[in-house]
Amino acid sequence: MELANGTGVQEFILMSFGGGQQKQILLLVFFTILYVLTLAENITIIVLVLLDTHLARLPMYILLSNFSWLEMCYVSATVPRMLFDLTFPHGIISFHSCFLQFYIFFSLGSTECFFLSAMALDRYLAICYPLQYSQIMSQDFCYALVLTCWVLGFLWHVFPVILISKLSFCGPNVIDHLLCDPGPILSLACPPLGIAPKVCEVFMNAVVLGNAFFVVLSYSIVILTLLKASFQGSRRKAFSTISFHLVVVTLFYGSVAAVYLTPAGKSQSEMTKAVTVFYTAITPFLNPLIYCLRNDQVKEALHRLLRKKVSI
Repeated sequence: MELANGTGVQEFILMSFGGGQQKQILLLVFFTILYVLTLAENITIIVLVLLDTHLARLPMYILLSNFSWLEMCYVSATVPRMLFDLTFPHGIISFHSCFLQFYIFFSLGSTECFFLSAMALDRYLAICYPLQYSQIMSQDFCYALVLTCWVLGFLWHVFPVILISKLSFCGPNVIDHLLCDPGPILSLACPPLGIAPKVCEVFMNAVVLGNAFFVVLSYSIVILTLLKASFQGSRRKAFSTISFHLVVVTLFYGSVAAVYLTPAGKSQSEMTKAVTVFYTAITPFLNPLIYCLRNDQVKEALHRLLRKKVSI
């Protein structure tokens, strides 16, 4: 992916968190602990699925382990830079590094949209077509689905990133945000902007709204199917499973909508930063807890793994 800067601007300045030195230190400690815990949680899920032969064969946990790897990449695309800016508060980032972060972060975000759709499809097939589920959602199909999510996610924003990078940047070069986001970057570009803003908006809306619609439609059909189910025990268990999925979906799409569907403006800057922190740092920390906190299969797998270690 070749970037071409139309002017002499070689670097941007990220306006990180405001406040005094004490606030900066507290935020540094908070984000460091949060980052380490997030990595530990997601690594635990990945290792558990890989080592447990039962979970490793189930499509839901194949998707979940890949989702955990995605969350680790997602949080690592932003939080280390936040920690760096809190430690050395000059906020300087080179032109190419800025657009690299833009591409990686939004590619991972798009991949998460596709993964949430894949997990919704898995629950839809498991609950609405239980007899055909094992045939349709085979391991080969599941791995193909995972690969498709990653490939689509990383191809989705190639054209918008290249298009924006070819605009002229004649100053100022201060980005009032925690990361290199297309909105603030476009506001620094010199006119004419051409089709770049519209293309970026179309690609963003297509991936977010398209996947959100698919997820809502899938879970709506699942809920209607469960309401018609005759066996109370299986209905309660299925409702418990999809309720956690819906919490994760709501956290992700709710925070994304709060950032990208609210009116832009200087008064929105601090709120945008707060919401960005939520979906880039806090949500990846919460997701493993939401998925696994009351998941009996994960608890049983953990107990089996611990018994093996004790017996050794």
